[in-house]
Amino acid sequence: MSQDRTQLLKESTTNDVVTERGGYETLDDAIQNVSSTNVGKTRSLPQYVAAITATLPALLAGMVLGWTSPIMESLLLGKFNHIKINTSQMGWIGSFTNLGAMTMCIPTGFICDLFGRKKTLLSISIPFLIGWFLIIYSESVLFLYMGRLISGMGFGASCVAAPIYISEISEKNIRGTLGSYFQLMVATGILVSYIAGSLMSPLNFTILCASLPFLFLILFSFQPESPVYLMKKGLTEQAKRNLIRLRGSEIDVSEELAEIEGVLKESGQTATSIIQTFRRYSNLKALLIAFSLMFFQQFCGINAVVLYTTSIFKSSGITLNDNICTIALGLIQVVATLFSSCLVDRLGRRILMITSTSVSGLSTLIMGVYFTLKDRVELDKTIMDNLGLIPIISLGLFMVMFSIGLGPLPWVIGAEIFPPEVKSIACSGAGTFNMFLAFIVTKFFLDVSSTIGEDSSFYIFSCISLIGTVFTYYILPETKGKSIEDIQFELSL
Repeated sequence: MSQDRTQLLKESTTNDVVTERGGYETLDDAIQNVSSTNVGKTRSLPQYVAAITATLPALLAGMVLGWTSPIMESLLLGKFNHIKINTSQMGWIGSFTNLGAMTMCIPTGFICDLFGRKKTLLSISIPFLIGWFLIIYSESVLFLYMGRLISGMGFGASCVAAPIYISEISEKNIRGTLGSYFQLMVATGILVSYIAGSLMSPLNFTILCASLPFLFLILFSFQPESPVYLMKKGLTEQAKRNLIRLRGSEIDVSEELAEIEGVLKESGQTATSIIQTFRRYSNLKALLIAFSLMFFQQFCGINAVVLYTTSIFKSSGITLNDNICTIALGLIQVVATLFSSCLVDRLGRRILMITSTSVSGLSTLIMGVYFTLKDRVELDKTIMDNLGLIPIISLGLFMVMFSIGLGPLPWVIGAEIFPPEVKSIACSGAGTFNMFLAFIVTKFFLDVSSTIGEDSSFYIFSCISLIGTVFTYYILPETKGKSIEDIQFELSL
């Protein structure tokens, strides 16, 4: 930001943000302003524990997503509950999860505001339990469809409730790190599924998946409700106790509570409809950013890379079984996402997104060229064998780049750029859009790829990722360490 722009931001903050009563224009400002004065004094551990337990539903969702890979052969051969399915039905089993997630994203935003963030998160265990129960006791493919659909509802609800909860309990200096735990937990759940599915029988593996929601219920029950939600409901004393738990008993939270209360009164006097709020340029731009990031995440080629992992390994001459390939892929994603969570509050969101989209685009371009040489150009087998390591390197590089930016950051940024009055509905809409795109890609990618060719698919993914680089460079604001007022100011320019 230029010196003039920085001065303008300071003047705007001084003149417009602070009210005559000492309050702040938005709820997030009240929290983050006081939090910034306590940086280095507050205890971060309670916030880390709350964030990790709040993202356990993402681990459950990862188990749901990863379940299909190790179980696929058993389903196709009729070895799971004596149910034999065809490849088309297998495609629907994979896709019904995303359909279920779509149905719950928007309702979850309203449920969070009605019943609280904590109760909403705890209730997410219900669709997971019902879904796994239907799968374990399934007698036909219809039961499998229903089980996947209902467990997908838990996935969709977690995509909305967990980021909102984390954004309201965390200080801005660790907000990005804690927010990235959602994608980390999804990747971890997928990896656990790959490993457990390769070591256990299909039924025992499914029973293991069904038992994990109980672990979440026990652990998250001890975490505090969002102080922001409690203040909205007039429960000041309980909000104070929860803030003390999150910030540390040695911190005086009375100033923070007073400022939040002032903002709530101010927002009640100036309340407008959601439609009017979204007509503001800054919020329209925030919507564009949130939906665009979800688009780039789903159409960068991540699903294609996962589907073609085994094929790429075999083409390179590396003789590894399918389980080892998928476990290696899952491990790369977990390690890279963990690495990203350590960098997001140090390097910032923009540099990670630019690096992620640009290098991912280059990686899928190289894989596209490889498939062109393999399928369309008649090269000597010796030459193709010598080129075998190129797609392996590109695949590994792609997974690392996806995991440091395109994977976690759309969820982190989406929870940061909206003001409190529209955050729930905006995050719900972006989550629904993400799940819709995931359903489209999962259900129809193989059909489209067989029509236009594998190489053409990767070329398209490469172009989309590179467009994402341009979009990030020119439109995406840096949100690292900034209050919602600072972010909204930049979006309004």
